[in-house]
Amino acid sequence: MRTRAIVGGALVLIAALSGCAAGSPPTPAPTLPSGVTVELQQLRSDVSSRQAEVHVVNGSDAALTVGEVRVEDPRFERPSARVIADRVSTVPAGGAVDIRVQLAAVDCDAPDDGDARVVLEIVRDAGTVEAAASAPDPVGFLAPLHARECLEEQLADAAGLAFTGFTASAPGDPASLELTVTPTGSAAAAITGIERTNLLDFAAPDDDDLYPLDVAVAADETSPVVVAVPIIPFRCDPHAVQEDKRGTIFDVQISLDGKPGEIELFVGEELRGRILTWVGQWCGFGG
Repeated sequence: MRTRAIVGGALVLIAALSGCAAGSPPTPAPTLPSGVTVELQQLRSDVSSRQAEVHVVNGSDAALTVGEVRVEDPRFERPSARVIADRVSTVPAGGAVDIRVQLAAVDCDAPDDGDARVVLEIVRDAGTVEAAASAPDPVGFLAPLHARECLEEQLADAAGLAFTGFTASAPGDPASLELTVTPTGSAAAAITGIERTNLLDFAAPDDDDLYPLDVAVAADETSPVVVAVPIIPFRCDPHAVQEDKRGTIFDVQISLDGKPGEIELFVGEELRGRILTWVGQWCGFGG
């Protein structure tokens, strides 16, 4: 009887060790190591690529090595992971590191308000362990991003929006930025206006930040509508172009079911390059 108990216990131990050897994911610890804190940030350069930064501050007296990183948030369909997989980051004692993550698709069944947590894989000589902590969002970008992208999903049921062309102009004259609205024939919507950016303004008779569009899409409509938006540089200091991050991302005002809203629309990398070149030439500092 005693022998059988010893053998049974040994088998349980072997099975447990085998499970560890098979690479079962570690259970996240409730907190990060003492002195280590995290928060979420989104830089201007992260917006168009839908990325964010996990800002890790190491307030301990020993270096911290971080492997896998993921952000878990009910407002997204799955965890958001490192942009560059398998990278390892070392955070020196008293230092800080920003680790870029690719945001997952939003889950529009979830409310805009929610709590995010960060899970870090901490690499040690004896192996790795996962530690988790609630991640503050001091700038407050997550809730607006969720609301905006869910609004974009609703708009997509009615129409697709895209910048589809750009015609440069001589200095002093407005260029033309082409916006195409493509109805789906399934729902109604209204595209009411587009706001200037920190780099581009509108060549309009009135001094207004909003250029009216007034494009109404009927539920049974499928014919594309093309709008030529006259633009001029909002500013002509060279560093505005050289350091541009959001100058070609426009806020577009829409209305769905009578409710106003706002989405962001990027011109795309190809048009962005052409527009920045034109701004430099229009302002007299381009090649």
